[in-house]
Amino acid sequence: MSNAAPSSKLPRWMTSFGPQIIAALIAGLILGLVAKYTGSTAEEPNGLGRALSIIGSSYVSLLRTAVIPLIFFAVVASIANLSKVTNAARLAWQTLLWFGITALISVTIGMILGVAFQPGANTGQEAPAEYAGKTGDWLGFLTGLVPSNFLGLGASTSLDDGAATTSVSFNVLQILVVAIAVGVAALKVGKAAEPFLAFSASALAIIQKVLWWIIRVAPIGTVGLIGNAVATYGWDTIGALGKFTVAIYVGLALVLFALYPVLVRSHGLSVKQYFSGVWPAVQLGFVSRSSIGTLPLTQRVTERNLGVPSGYASFAVPLGATTKMDGCAAIYPAVSAVFVAQFFNIDLSITDYVLIAIVSVLGSAATAGTTGAVVMLTLTLSTLGLPLAGVGLLMAVDPIIDMGRTAVNVAGQALVPTIVAKREGILDLDMYNAPRNGNPFADESALAEDSIAEPATAQ
Repeated sequence: MSNAAPSSKLPRWMTSFGPQIIAALIAGLILGLVAKYTGSTAEEPNGLGRALSIIGSSYVSLLRTAVIPLIFFAVVASIANLSKVTNAARLAWQTLLWFGITALISVTIGMILGVAFQPGANTGQEAPAEYAGKTGDWLGFLTGLVPSNFLGLGASTSLDDGAATTSVSFNVLQILVVAIAVGVAALKVGKAAEPFLAFSASALAIIQKVLWWIIRVAPIGTVGLIGNAVATYGWDTIGALGKFTVAIYVGLALVLFALYPVLVRSHGLSVKQYFSGVWPAVQLGFVSRSSIGTLPLTQRVTERNLGVPSGYASFAVPLGATTKMDGCAAIYPAVSAVFVAQFFNIDLSITDYVLIAIVSVLGSAATAGTTGAVVMLTLTLSTLGLPLAGVGLLMAVDPIIDMGRTAVNVAGQALVPTIVAKREGILDLDMYNAPRNGNPFADESALAEDSIAEPATAQ
């Protein structure tokens, strides 16, 4: 007879991802305030401010490290998986359609809030003297979709005190174009491409495993990200553009807590299960301010918590991470355009509001690969002929606003595949309605052991 010692387990609130992130948010807020009020500034951070900055930036760098191989192999593998589904073309069309529908509703909400809140009214400012009105360069945007090289990489070199510094950047949308072309070509080649597709699936599994490890230390990164934002910008910056900030967050809240629940409920799904399933990714999106960086976790919860088939999710979620941005490309440019027009005392016509909607729905791909929405804002203002000085004006509160924008982006990137899967009858409802264990990082082997230990449910 064995006398096995009872296993001691930490309380669930200490091991669950959500409570850890909340605790990290609180800790980061406190440390940021301490740094702020002990003299830390953006130009001259003290020891604590510098430490928070390093922790936050290092974590975002880790998240972005595997972006290129992740998107490439995810899209190639997803196209291969879609070939096994008879309605693959219909799934792709439905995904794009619902991306457009939710973006159109979101931008409409943003324009209504801009008019209702009047965030830039009564400032007494006039348009800059050099302002003559501009139009957006749509031809340049479209030609930018054509990859300049296989990996969509770019490099720029700058000289500072005689020293040359070269920085490498990548265009996520170009990577997406390359991956789609390679995936479709592999399908056309047929049997000869099977080793390549097998390699792609294996490489994707390895990359995702590494990214799970990176995401698992998100609470540490959260402390640095939130702490650095508070230490750098404080509360005064928010107050300077208070009405604008409030209008943005009201719009984001309406999309996240009103529009999305209506869509979920109208498709016969539980709103509670949707939020409990997607919340880990929403939290990480809030603190990381990067839809691309959050992509691995977004795909994880979409498949494991919401029950979307992996073959479809691995196509729809990466696509959504580059083009599905109700926060950055709908609410934000709509409210911002109205704010800039009011700030500089420029009247907008009905045609201008229609143009805002068109730019937001069709131009969201312009935000691909960026952490903020500056590209989308510039595109919207220039297309409307509004002063581009408004971009610099709004950058003061951008880091704080970007947190909420990205959280909404991530929630929408998981929502659309879920409702499309439900409409097409391929959503795993048992998985969607299953109790959450609070840990989206459990290994597949652990899940398999649980399914063996518990009696199977009759289908």
